[in-house]
Amino acid sequence: MSAEAGSTLPIQRVRAIVELAGARGWDISGMLADAGISPDLLSEGRSRVTIDQAVRVVQQLWRATDDELLGLGLQPMPRGTLRLVCFGLMGAPTLGAAVRRFESFRRSLPGLPRASLTEYDGEARVSFDMSGADRAPGIVIDTMLTITHRFLAWLIGGRLRLRRVEVPYPRDPEVDDYDVVFGAPVVFSAAEPTLIFDAALLDHPIARTEEELLEFLRNAPSGVLGPRDYSISLAARVRHIVQRGLDGEWPGVEDVAAELSMSPPTLRRKLREEHTALREIREQILRDAAIASLVRGEETVAALSRRLGFSEPSAFSRAFRRWTGSPPGSYQH
Repeated sequence: MSAEAGSTLPIQRVRAIVELAGARGWDISGMLADAGISPDLLSEGRSRVTIDQAVRVVQQLWRATDDELLGLGLQPMPRGTLRLVCFGLMGAPTLGAAVRRFESFRRSLPGLPRASLTEYDGEARVSFDMSGADRAPGIVIDTMLTITHRFLAWLIGGRLRLRRVEVPYPRDPEVDDYDVVFGAPVVFSAAEPTLIFDAALLDHPIARTEEELLEFLRNAPSGVLGPRDYSISLAARVRHIVQRGLDGEWPGVEDVAAELSMSPPTLRRKLREEHTALREIREQILRDAAIASLVRGEETVAALSRRLGFSEPSAFSRAFRRWTGSPPGSYQH
């Protein structure tokens, strides 16, 4: 997936960081400026940010706090701790052994949330006890879970498909990126943050080099917040097909249904069950491509509107306001 066609994240993700920083007396203006995010976008609930912008905000917060838990852990966890933990896990023989090794790290790293691995009915559950920490915003919990998941998947050299994810906070109806972040169904208001996957994967051997680990860490948290190359949701599979329209003709419902080996009525019904539709997915792709271009600042609004298939810039501007609640100029810097 190209950077331009990649998903964006709702402004609520950044707003949670801003509220956290404000409550602790940190200066957020520099963080937003470095990420190219206008403060005006924070008040518009439909605003979006690119993956790169969200990554830069998190990196700035890491630098400001010198704490990889962003000041929300049981104790501060200085930057570099994650690197040590990853090196410690890489020497385990299997994925299950690596997770159980992580369970024991808390004795020497008390800032880490307590992790536990349980198996039941063919499922493995990796849970984190956050009861002793401050009330963490959703983005902190989601970042912790996705770092864990993507590192475990990387350890075994491939995909670690999640069956479900459980989070201890209620659903925010304005946050719509859970498929991008997790790639699996999410259970809200659960007891603990938990990753659930096929227990058979625990026996998968680990075979990674130190050079590969350094490359993985060099990209954090970009690989965490970025879109996955797989998902169990139909909407994500449809998006992967439809986004080809950015480079040519937009596939119709018959084309998409045929590629997914189902009838058009079945495709429509299954998308309705996931609270979306083909038209909505196409609009999201256009919206995300437009935001990515405006943030980069490499083409004019007129050129962008032509490239995305709009008859004139005013039609594009109207559509962009409908998608984000703001004019295109709000995303240019």
